[in-house]
Amino acid sequence: MNVGVIGTGLLGSAIARRIATSEHKVHAYNRTRSKSELLKKSGIQVEDSPMELAKKCDIVITIVKDAKAIEEISFGKNGIVKGKHNGLVVADMSTISPISSRKIAKKFADHGISMIDTPVMGGPSFAEKGQMVLMVGGKKETYQKCKPVLDLVGEKTFHLGENGAGHAMKLAMNSQIAILALSISEGIILAKKSGLDPLTFLEVLNSTYFKTGMSANKGPKMARGEFEPSFFLKMMQKDLDEIDYTAKEFDANMPMSRLANQIYKKAIRQGLGDIDYTGVLAYLEKS
Repeated sequence: MNVGVIGTGLLGSAIARRIATSEHKVHAYNRTRSKSELLKKSGIQVEDSPMELAKKCDIVITIVKDAKAIEEISFGKNGIVKGKHNGLVVADMSTISPISSRKIAKKFADHGISMIDTPVMGGPSFAEKGQMVLMVGGKKETYQKCKPVLDLVGEKTFHLGENGAGHAMKLAMNSQIAILALSISEGIILAKKSGLDPLTFLEVLNSTYFKTGMSANKGPKMARGEFEPSFFLKMMQKDLDEIDYTAKEFDANMPMSRLANQIYKKAIRQGLGDIDYTGVLAYLEKS
């Protein structure tokens, strides 16, 4: 198949490169073209607009900042719908509210285009190894059409129900991640202030039932003050905004996520938005 990837940031680029290692032909578009140009060396064809990309593709994967960006690339000037053809499918890997996702899926349906939401867990390194976890919402037959492509980037996929279900699960997961980064940060801070080696704190933590992938893989980097981004802190804060909005709409009581959002916002105001989300530790240590 011809597969399009719209949005070639850290994760989008990794996903495009991974799919390009298969028999599928990959096309890419990014509003800042220079971010897509780097993909040419992987045999990926860069397109001038979402419309031109959609015309050539069977499946279009969107992985952009927010619902507003999805609306723009989908329904704006030279948007995806302008490149409509029979059988075109959109798989949205962005992180947005399930409420927004359902509205966007309805607009695509009104244009005769099927859409599923397919947000993922795991950073760029997992995408390049095909080890991501995918959460899917939308019609099962649409998912089945996309499955050969999605299976290239994900080693496990959960089909969760109607449109928006994948995004709801993604927000529930990102709530855990944001709060866990804060929890590990506070443990490191308390260990340091007590005169303990924070790496020893992590060694003890990772010897217990309470070990996590974050404490094992990112924890030592956090303790050393290394925050090379796999997921930007500013993007985590954006997701916490989405969590807050969705929680209010669904009448879900999530006080810890609200507090986490306040802390991440303060970290961004301190100029830390472009480091890894675990760099919230750097903000807490300065406060």
